Amino acid sequence: MPPAFPDFCAEQALPFSDGEALVIDKPAGLPVSRPRKGGRSLEDFLPALRFGFQREPQPVHRLDQDTSGCLLLARHAKALKRFGAAFESGAVSKVYWGVIEGLPEEQSGTIDLSLAKTSSAADGWRIVPSPEGKRAVTHWRQIVTVEGRTLIEFRPETGRTHQIRVHALHGLGQPLVGDPVYGRSDPAGMMLHAARLTLPRDGKPPIAASARLPDRFRKLGFAEPEDVDG
Repeated sequence: MPPAFPDFCAEQALPFSDGEALVIDKPAGLPVSRPRKGGRSLEDFLPALRFGFQREPQPVHRLDQDTSGCLLLARHAKALKRFGAAFESGAVSKVYWGVIEGLPEEQSGTIDLSLAKTSSAADGWRIVPSPEGKRAVTHWRQIVTVEGRTLIEFRPETGRTHQIRVHALHGLGQPLVGDPVYGRSDPAGMMLHAARLTLPRDGKPPIAASARLPDRFRKLGFAEPEDVDG
């Protein structure tokens, strides 16, 4: 279960905040939008994230329910439009940390694998590699291996649904640890974390936010990577 409000979006603990943007460190387990089946979501906390502003901030992009880390919210409509355009144009830099079983043969590389959505009555919907899909590009490098599992830094160049999760499986040959769709569930949860987000702005300093390595990674023996930009 995601933690209560004060644990993940208290104003003094935000990774970034100014007059037009907030970045929160979204906990794993908390969906951004209200699930069809109901239950708690980020929408429940938006009123508390106003911090004196008249309007609730709005998410600019999405993180999967089981993915933690940097999530950008816009504090007004003009900012929402500008930030959304920056994501669409590929101007936003994103860094994710993920854990896979085993050790890749290469130290680093680029996965260029187009993706498409498919669905069936038995399995529901999922994302699959397809030459007829949308181009998806992810740069990656090994960080460290602990007890047969490897912490990977992912830098997605595009922003397709489930991109890193599917690229891990089909590009590196192993799903993310704990991925309930493309691998198998784990009591610790899915090992994917949005560690850093940078968005350039005309006439203003860029939005630059980072979210520390979550406890669920530390429980597997991983420590905070020393060089996010390496």
